[in-house]
Amino acid sequence: MKLSKLLEKCKVISIKGDEDVEVLSITSDSRSVDKGSLFIAVEGIFTDGHSYLGKAIEQDVAVVVNDKPLIDEYFSRVTYVQVENSADALAQIASEWYGNPSSELKLVGVTGTNGKTTIATLLYNTFRMLGFPAGLISTVGNYVDDDFFATTHTTPDSITINSYLRKMVDAGCEYAFMEVSSHAIHQKRVGCLKFVGGVFTNLTQDHLDYHKNMLDYRDVKKSFFDILPSDAFALTNSDDRNGAVMLQNTKAKKYSYSLKGMADFKARVFEKHFDGSDIEINGKELTVLFVGLFNVYNLLAVYGTGVLLGLNEDELLRTLSMLKPVAGRFQTIRSPKNITAIIDYAHTPDALSNVLSAVDEVLGDKGKLITVVGCGGNRD
Repeated sequence: MKLSKLLEKCKVISIKGDEDVEVLSITSDSRSVDKGSLFIAVEGIFTDGHSYLGKAIEQDVAVVVNDKPLIDEYFSRVTYVQVENSADALAQIASEWYGNPSSELKLVGVTGTNGKTTIATLLYNTFRMLGFPAGLISTVGNYVDDDFFATTHTTPDSITINSYLRKMVDAGCEYAFMEVSSHAIHQKRVGCLKFVGGVFTNLTQDHLDYHKNMLDYRDVKKSFFDILPSDAFALTNSDDRNGAVMLQNTKAKKYSYSLKGMADFKARVFEKHFDGSDIEINGKELTVLFVGLFNVYNLLAVYGTGVLLGLNEDELLRTLSMLKPVAGRFQTIRSPKNITAIIDYAHTPDALSNVLSAVDEVLGDKGKLITVVGCGGNRD
C-alpha cells in the first residue's frame, strides 16, 4: 500500500522523502521491522519508540513516522514523516492498513473498573448461541468466531486490534465485543475504531499507578463515550454515580440500567444460591447460573446491549438463563467432601468486597469462609 494512502487521515506536520513509496508492512515494534516496513515510533509507559529509530533504519525500513523533529542524518535513507501525535497516527494507519474493518462490524466496547471481561464474554457467547457469527477481544483471550487466539493485554495495540477485526470480517462475523481498558483509551488505541455502542460498568479504585488520581481515571473512561458517534448507543450503570458523568458529552443515544431506581433496563433478585439466582429483568422472571448482585448487573448490561442491538427480548432472556459463568469469574468447584471453592479474578477492593458479600449472602451461618488473596506488587 502506498504511504500517501496510509497518511490520508493523519495530522502530518512534514514529510521528507517519497510520499508514494510502497509500504510492505507496518509495526511499532523495532524488533519486528523488515525491509520495506513502516515503523511508527510511539512513546510508551516504559520505553520510547523514538529511541529505536536508528535500529529500525538499519533494518532497511521504508518509512519512519514519529512526532519528534526530523533528524537530518536519516533523510537520505528513508521517507521521514513527522505527525502531531504518534499514537493517533498509529491508530489511523493501522485502521487504513487493514481496510477499516471496524466499519464492517457491529462493534461494542465495554469499559469500567469491574465486569468488563464478564460482560464482553457473555455478549460474545449470547450472540453465538443465537446463531450470529461474532468475535471477542478480551483479557481471557481473543476469538474470531470459533478460533481462539491467546492475549497478553486487556486491549491490544492498534495494529493487533485491527488485525483481529479484519480476521473477524473475513470470517463472516457480524458482531464484535471488546474490553476497552483505561490504558487503551489514554494511549489512543481505540480512537479510530467505529463503535455502534459503548457500555459502562462501574468505577472504583484501580490503575492509580498509571493515572494521577481518581478524577483523571474517570475522565479517561469518559473520553471513550465522548468519541461515540450519534448513531451509536451509550449504556451506563445508573447505580454508579459516575454513570451520568460518562453521558455528559456523548453524541450517542443514552440508555441506563439499574437494580435500584428508574432506568431503561431494570432487574431485581428473588433468591440466591451457589448454583445460581432467581431474578427478574424488565418484569420477566428467569433463573440464571450466576451468583451475586455484581453478576446481576453484568447480566443486565448484556440484556440491555442485546436489546439495543435488535435481539428478540424473549429469545435473549432464554439465552441468558443458559449462559455459564466466565472461567475465573466467580467460578465454583465442588469437592467430593462437599467443600465449595470459588475462583475469581477480583483484584480491586470493590471487586473483592463484592465477591465476599455474594458468598456471605448465600453461605450465611451454615459454613466457614476462608479467603486467599494474592498480591504480585508493582501495581495500584
